[in-house]
Amino acid sequence: MKVAVTAWENRISPLFDATRTLLIADVHNRVVTEKHLVPFDGLSPFSRAATLEKLGVNTLICGGVSDFFANLIEARNIRIISFVAGRVDQVIDAYLRGALCHKKFRMPGCGARQ
Repeated sequence: MKVAVTAWENRISPLFDATRTLLIADVHNRVVTEKHLVPFDGLSPFSRAATLEKLGVNTLICGGVSDFFANLIEARNIRIISFVAGRVDQVIDAYLRGALCHKKFRMPGCGARQ
């Protein structure tokens, strides 16, 4: 399974629509087996969704995401976990442990929505 995380200075990028870098994590049996950064700047909305699919991403973890982008991504059967905040390494670890719903990973002002 591949998980994409929007990254900005080792934190979750606050808005998927404007993110410039993705961290792609290959996951096997709830363990990250490989990680690498992918430039994600200057792509059209359709190209962004197509790139996620081409990279084999199953799940996208991000901050905010517009409905337009979300619809394009979900149409490619990619699960989105949005309104997430925090350090990239901690977010990935929490995701693997099933603990990403903890309030410390919620974007400020998002309440219980996730």
